[in-house]
Amino acid sequence: MRLNPAGGMKLDSGLSLAESYDLCRKVQRSHSRTYYFSTRLFPTEVRPHVYALYAFMRYADEIVDNPGVSTQGEQLEALEAFEAQTLAAVTGERVPNPILRAYANTVRDRGISPESIAAFMYSMKMDTRVLRYPTYADLEVYTYGSAAVVGLMMCRVVGVSDERAERPAEALGVAMQLSNFLRDIGEDWERGRVYLPLEDLTRFGYAEEDLGAGVVDERFVELMRFEVERARSLYAIADEGMVHIPQGRRYPVMVARALYAGILDRIEAQGYDVFSRRAETSRLVKLVVAAGCAARDPGEMLACGRGARGAGIAFVPRS
Repeated sequence: MRLNPAGGMKLDSGLSLAESYDLCRKVQRSHSRTYYFSTRLFPTEVRPHVYALYAFMRYADEIVDNPGVSTQGEQLEALEAFEAQTLAAVTGERVPNPILRAYANTVRDRGISPESIAAFMYSMKMDTRVLRYPTYADLEVYTYGSAAVVGLMMCRVVGVSDERAERPAEALGVAMQLSNFLRDIGEDWERGRVYLPLEDLTRFGYAEEDLGAGVVDERFVELMRFEVERARSLYAIADEGMVHIPQGRRYPVMVARALYAGILDRIEAQGYDVFSRRAETSRLVKLVVAAGCAARDPGEMLACGRGARGAGIAFVPRS
């Protein structure tokens, strides 16, 4: 199975470390315009590490998000090989995958823990064997590694040292993922997965068959309202941790938080119909959101802007 998560670009094993980081940038730009938009607001020294973290996660996602390309057993085997290569790269061994070389450098440079990597990979492997979640508590086992841990890794990437930021960072990661789950219900169904807890479907009398048929009725609307409020409660927890992010690095996180929370607003605006229309964000909306975040904290925006002005400065990673 050949994976090309960089928008079809060949993963050249001969790339230098700086070129590997640039490949990670292209991966993020190709696959997540919203996250890429907010990442570009980070200071120059932070930005490549965010690219590497995203590309690492995206590569793992690509292994399990290609239905029909491989069996679940093959996906698990590929993930285990990917995890082994990741650990080898982190210990300093040269591996052929340039995304892993960049990510491993970020892990060492920013002090990302082996436990975080293991938790992330555990959740990725869950996607090869767990297709339904009976309760929200069951789903939380998955979202801890697939989202909460990502928040912790981002803390290391942006230089957060205060432990009080960790719970809000975990909450932000999960809130963003739940927002994506609600937006992508139809796409996940086509992959054979349901991330809405089955207990929630039962609570509102909505069946899996309805989900597969894309039924939008009063039951579904009430179900979605419930899920939207759950995500918003996590965004509220996340907001408590913004003050602990270093000055000049908080603004991009604020923008990302607002853009992903905005997915929920758009879902509401389209009558909770996530089957016939994807809740997407235009570039104009992104600019308006970024301006609103800047207006709420102009001092932080200016501090961030001083770092962002170095956008043309070459990134020289530590080897």
